[in-house]
Amino acid sequence: MAFFKRKVQFNDDLGFGSNPVTKNQRMLNPDGSANIERTGLPWFKFDDTYTRLVTMSWPRFFFVILVAYLIVNTIFAVLYNVVGIENLEGAKGLTLRDQFFDAFFFSAQTISTVGYGHISPQGFITSILAAFESMLGLLAFALATGLLYGRFSRPTSKVSFSKKMVIAPYEKGHGLMCRLVNLRRNQLIEVEVQMVMSYNETVDGKHVRRFYPLALERDKIGILSLNWTLVHPITEESPFYEKSLTELQQAEVEIFVMLKAFDDTFSQTIHTRTSYQDEEIEMDARFEKMYYHNDAGKMVMDYSKLDKVTRTV
Repeated sequence: MAFFKRKVQFNDDLGFGSNPVTKNQRMLNPDGSANIERTGLPWFKFDDTYTRLVTMSWPRFFFVILVAYLIVNTIFAVLYNVVGIENLEGAKGLTLRDQFFDAFFFSAQTISTVGYGHISPQGFITSILAAFESMLGLLAFALATGLLYGRFSRPTSKVSFSKKMVIAPYEKGHGLMCRLVNLRRNQLIEVEVQMVMSYNETVDGKHVRRFYPLALERDKIGILSLNWTLVHPITEESPFYEKSLTELQQAEVEIFVMLKAFDDTFSQTIHTRTSYQDEEIEMDARFEKMYYHNDAGKMVMDYSKLDKVTRTV
């Protein structure tokens, strides 16, 4: 299938290669991550630990911290028992289980430098072990504090895109549209957007993946205070001109939307992106307006209407 009957300038590589998409698989997930399964990488890389801990989800992060805390205390509890539980003055456990937990909770007090005083180390080897654990605890908690700060201070985007694109009346023709909004109360300035269409095409009997930039009515705004509806006018120069949904599905069309903006809270540039497949394009529909004026004349934004559309026919 050829979208263009005339010679045009393509961008043949957007970082995804030119291999055609099969079975309508996404190249870019809706959350902006690449839909790529990576193999051949080692399960653990020490020099990549910080990146993984900072970028993983919060539940997983706290789970990793909890597991590491339990493992370290368990190791030291075993060491205290190996040295001799009698060297922990105040440990009253008679069974192996009780002695282990006496050592475990002493380890938890030592590594956090709490030191309730109920149990104390006796003897040279046990005292050295407790001193080493105390030093390790200071380093570990400083590292955990740094990781928490890194996660909180890392600039992230809370720009939300509409779940669907629409083809709606625009000027004297139609336009391909999607909508975005900033879910935070801060300001995004110097906002720039790119929209690129990707599709399969047969060239000289070979299936390739094409990338074609879609011209926008406006690709840059000074400040994002309300929502922003991105519009690609469907003119004779557009690959969507006189195309049906069936033709889009046959070409396994995917549309990338990439945003760059300056966040005035972090004073840093942020990036976010999403993608839409052909099945997420709705014909003859338009987005409902998200903002209105209340009785006091103040502008009100209704974020619940981000995905609300109405039929035009």
